[in-house]
Amino acid sequence: MRTYDFSPLYRSAVGFDRLARQLESAARSSQENGWPPYNIETTGENAYRIEIAVAGFTPDELNIEAKENSLTVTGKKAANDDGAQQKTYLHRGLAEREFERRFQLADYVVVKGADLSNGLLSIDLQRELPEALKPRRIDIATTAKPLIEGAAKVEKAKKAA
Repeated sequence: MRTYDFSPLYRSAVGFDRLARQLESAARSSQENGWPPYNIETTGENAYRIEIAVAGFTPDELNIEAKENSLTVTGKKAANDDGAQQKTYLHRGLAEREFERRFQLADYVVVKGADLSNGLLSIDLQRELPEALKPRRIDIATTAKPLIEGAAKVEKAKKAA
């Protein structure tokens, strides 16, 4: 795996430090173990959904935290205090280990809700632009003045009548 040095970007570009940090973060996160698996899908023009496979976890064992432009999903298995009922596995294929998965969110993307169903944690996201950033139509006023002096007198006479 290649590593990239973004320090020339810091030296020659002003205001792009956040972008460089995101690129560095993405390069680091691509080297993670990849567990648990997840999907990111678009469900509308400004709507997204993240689905994470969390088989064996209950809603009490999962935590979702949105802070600034970061979304963190953690899973911590509750300790089984059933000392009398120790399970003996012949094969253990469900990885019920703790995890932490981080996602970088774009500006104005907010978490709308989360749902745990059939071992999939679905997190709904929505991009909500503030009114000040939405495109708006500007009306053009017309204040045309007559170019001929005589026409201005005729207009005044019409208005007076």
